[in-house]
Amino acid sequence: MQDTQDKIIELETKLAFLEETVEQLNDVIIDQQKAIDTLQRQFIQLNTKVEQESQHWNQESSTTDETPPHY
Repeated sequence: MQDTQDKIIELETKLAFLEETVEQLNDVIIDQQKAIDTLQRQFIQLNTKVEQESQHWNQESSTTDETPPHY
């Protein structure tokens, strides 16, 4: 009977440890998702700025690439 009781205590201890581990892993996942969301927003902002700068430079280069009228 004592052996069964010891096994139950051991299983309860392991279960408590596993539950704590799952909670910690869940917290890590939540933090990682927040970081991913932030990085995605930053990427979108940077991508938008790059596209705007690219359009700006394309417009400027098209006006400077024209052959002067005296040629």
